[in-house]
Amino acid sequence: MKHLYPFLFVFLWSTGFIGARFGLPHAEPLSFLLVRYLSVIGLMLAIALLSRAPWPRTLRQWGHIAVSGLLIHAVYLGGVFIAIKHGLPAGIAALVVGMQPLLTALGAGWLLGERVSARQWGGLVLGFVGVALVIGGKFGIQAELGSMLVPVLVALLGITVGTLYQKRFCAGFDLRTGSVIQFIPSAIVTALAIAVFTEFQIEWTGEFAFALAWLVFVLSIGAISLLNLLIHSGSAVNVASLFYLVPLSTALIAWILFGETLPPISLIGMVLAVAGVYRVVRKA
Repeated sequence: MKHLYPFLFVFLWSTGFIGARFGLPHAEPLSFLLVRYLSVIGLMLAIALLSRAPWPRTLRQWGHIAVSGLLIHAVYLGGVFIAIKHGLPAGIAALVVGMQPLLTALGAGWLLGERVSARQWGGLVLGFVGVALVIGGKFGIQAELGSMLVPVLVALLGITVGTLYQKRFCAGFDLRTGSVIQFIPSAIVTALAIAVFTEFQIEWTGEFAFALAWLVFVLSIGAISLLNLLIHSGSAVNVASLFYLVPLSTALIAWILFGETLPPISLIGMVLAVAGVYRVVRKA
């Protein structure tokens, strides 16, 4: 069963566009994220208390889990949502964040002592080229992106450093209590950002309620729990390489649900990206 976790993670993570598609028209991005974080905290706290899940024994453990959550949730999601709000095409945002496996490989040796083989480096580069072809074929080359790139570059840094940090300092925490600890600082920082830079705005419609429920249960609980399990049991480089498959899975879901088509160059990119991930994760 565990061998299916990577495929399930990629599928669940790629459905995040459903929440954005239905929810963002009815909410300011950071407000959307804050309600999402608070919903996850309330739900997972109830589950943790009812199941008597273990909490970290030391303040150091609490701190490490909180920092990893702040990077993976608040910095990553906040950066992506803000970039898209300011006009950055979702495909370009996906391409920028798609550099995560390469950056993770660079940091894995330094922080974790993981050795990245020549075969894996080749797979990482091949996967990035594949993702670039998928996104470029669908959205084309966008000029004059300017400051719109800044938030998504911050998001890229957040998800990369957060993955390495969690693998290094707190890979084995309980998913129930750990989720509460991870999302609390994310909610606090997001609330402060709303107070300083914008205002809380949500239109409570049926579409928004669906999007919120989807992101809370499918993404923040389902996909994030799988990500935590994968970080605990696998190398940081192997886990990061799975993110190459997310834009491909998203494109396929969009084709099935919304009839969005892909040009031939994007289909070629899919094949290259899958081949690249295979080179990274297969045993020598």
